[in-house]
Amino acid sequence: MLRMKPIVFALPGNEVLAKNISKAIQADLGELIVRQFPDGETYVRVLSDVKNRKTILVCTLAYPDEKLLPLLFLSKTLKSLGADGISLVAPYLAYMRQDKVFNPGEGVTSEYFASLISEFADTLITIDPHLHRRHSMTEIYSIPCKVLHASSLISAYISEHITNPLLIGPDVESEQWVAEVAKNANAPFIVLEKIRSGDRDVKVTVPQVEKFKNHTPVLVDDIISTARTMIETVGHLKNAGMKAPICIGVHAVFAGNAFEELKKSGVDKVVTCNTIPHSSSEIDVTDLIAIYIKK
Repeated sequence: MLRMKPIVFALPGNEVLAKNISKAIQADLGELIVRQFPDGETYVRVLSDVKNRKTILVCTLAYPDEKLLPLLFLSKTLKSLGADGISLVAPYLAYMRQDKVFNPGEGVTSEYFASLISEFADTLITIDPHLHRRHSMTEIYSIPCKVLHASSLISAYISEHITNPLLIGPDVESEQWVAEVAKNANAPFIVLEKIRSGDRDVKVTVPQVEKFKNHTPVLVDDIISTARTMIETVGHLKNAGMKAPICIGVHAVFAGNAFEELKKSGVDKVVTCNTIPHSSSEIDVTDLIAIYIKK
């Protein structure tokens, strides 16, 4: 029996990455319509033949609330049309931070979100999720999950584009990740000492920075959301007489006007991966995802 090609669908906003993945794995690119009725309800229509075909949905889940219903409806529709398994490629995975009850009356929303995704997807592929108090995705997801890591891509970018880099990690919890990026980029690293009092209230100190005066500071983090840590760090580096830093993040969340504020803070450049489409996305994760899917 002739094996049918897998078919890749892009949820709105994910068209470029989905097209690149489909080319890389020699799959077909599916056609669909996703729009809203005048009353705001979601309309989904699949135009491609999916019967007995492996289907791959590409949907980064930054700002997830508006994306969940289209994703749910598409998945259910594909299964009703006879699709042979649904793999969700979510380069950025939301709702990972609320992994415990911090204040009375809260819910552990990371668990609720995982339960919802596990209900309509058969497998999940993501990149550098915010596993803080969790050791594994299997603690909350009931479907097979593959966690990919962008550290090698970031190391390669640093090696190719930045002279004499000094990597600076956001906190002690990031030390292992930053150490790996630094090792592969053949560069030294330090980590910040950070105290967070709220979403936008962060105090940092930069240890040992004086002995790296001739280096180019490279601030690296998995998620750039409010950018408060990076902005305050830039101020400390200025006061220490360091060069203007380069900021590199895996996920370009950039809540509100965080990107503009970070650029104005005195950085040389802001670079992110294209796990979330953004003007700063210079590091392409297509091959990272495609190599795993091919396997």
